[in-house]
Amino acid sequence: MNTILGLGLILTAGLFSAKVIKRIKFPAVTAYLLLGILIGPSLFKLVPAGILNSSGLISNIVLGIIAFGIGQNFSLHHLRRLGRPIIWISILEACGAWVLVTAAFLLILKQPFYISLIFGAIASATAPAATVMVIREYRAKGNFTDTLLGVVAIDDAWCLIIFAISLAISQAVYTHMLAASFLIKVFFNSLLHIFGAFVLGAVLALLLSFFYRFIRTQTELLIFTLGFIFLNIGLAIRLHLSVLLASMFLGAILINAHRYSFKFFDALKNIDSPLFLLFFVLAGANLEISILPKLGLIGLAYLVFRVIGKMTGARLGAKISNASESIRRYIGLGLIPQAGVALGVALIAKNDFPAAGEMIFTTIIATTVVYELIGPLCTKYALQKAGEIQVK
Repeated sequence: MNTILGLGLILTAGLFSAKVIKRIKFPAVTAYLLLGILIGPSLFKLVPAGILNSSGLISNIVLGIIAFGIGQNFSLHHLRRLGRPIIWISILEACGAWVLVTAAFLLILKQPFYISLIFGAIASATAPAATVMVIREYRAKGNFTDTLLGVVAIDDAWCLIIFAISLAISQAVYTHMLAASFLIKVFFNSLLHIFGAFVLGAVLALLLSFFYRFIRTQTELLIFTLGFIFLNIGLAIRLHLSVLLASMFLGAILINAHRYSFKFFDALKNIDSPLFLLFFVLAGANLEISILPKLGLIGLAYLVFRVIGKMTGARLGAKISNASESIRRYIGLGLIPQAGVALGVALIAKNDFPAAGEMIFTTIIATTVVYELIGPLCTKYALQKAGEIQVK
C-alpha cells in the first residue's frame, strides 16, 4: 500500500470507527487507538512504512498544537476565575499520581529509578475530552461540574512541567551519573530548560502579536498561526528544548498579550481534527502486541496506583482549599481518563530510552484504552453522586 492510499484509509476508517464506538458512549480516541492496533504492523499490516517512519514528524506537529491549546487555559482572567480549590486540586492530584506511581514502581515492582520516575510523570496527565463529553451529554451543571472542568483544563500543564523535570533527572540516572551534586545540577538544568522554553514561547508570541496587523482574512490567519507554531516547534528541537513546554508557553503568553488572541486558537479548529485522528491511529499502530503478555503486573500497577494517587491528591487539595464535601469525595473519579498528552510524553520517553522505551510506550497505550473505557463511566457516577445530573 502506498503512502497516500494509507492516509486515505486511516482518515476514512478512523471517522467511521469513531461513529460506531460513539453509539456505545465511548470517546473517539478509543476508536482511533483500537483502529491503529488493528491496521498496524502487529496485526493486519495496512499502515505503509512511509507513514510509520513519519510518526516522529506527525507527533511533534500534533503535540505542538495540543500544547498550544493547553496554553489558552493560562489566561490571567481565567486563572483568577478558577479560584483556590481548582488550583490546589489540580496541583495535588497531578503530584499525587506522580509520587505514588513512582514509589510503587520503585519499591513494589523493583523497577529502575529512571523508569519509575518516567511512569510517575506520565501518570500525572489527565485527558479532558472524555470528561467534557460526559458533562455535555448529560448537561451537568453546578459547582462540582465547574470545579471538575477547571481541574481537567489545567491538569496537563502541570504534567508537562513535571515530565520536563523527570525526564532530565531520568536521563542523568540512565547514563549512570548518580552523584548527588550532578543530580542537583541536572535539576537546575531542567529548570533552565523550562525557562528557555518560556523565553522562546514568549518571544514568538510577541512577534505573532506584532505581525497580526498585516493579516486580513481567515485563510491568512490560519497560515500565519500554523507558521508560528511550526517555527516554535522547529526552534525548540533545534535548541534542545521541550516542544510541549515551548508550545504551551506560546499559547499562554499569547492569550495574555493579545486582545484578539482567541482568533488564533479558533483558526486551528478547522484543521486539528484530522491531525489528532492521524496521531492517535499511529500511536495505536506503534503498539508492540508481542510485549503485552509481559506487561501484566506493570500495567495493572500503573492502572491502580495512578487512580489512587489522583483520588488521594484531589481529596487532599479539596480539603486544603475548603471545597464542598461532594467535591472532596467524588472529584477524583472525574480525573481517570488519560489520552493525548500522556501518549505524547510516552512517545518522547520511547525515543529517549531505547532499552525501556518500548515497554513504557506500550504500557501507556494499553492502559489508555482501559482508562478511556472506564473513565466516562466513573465521571458519570461522580456527577450523579454530586447531584448535578439526573440519570434514570
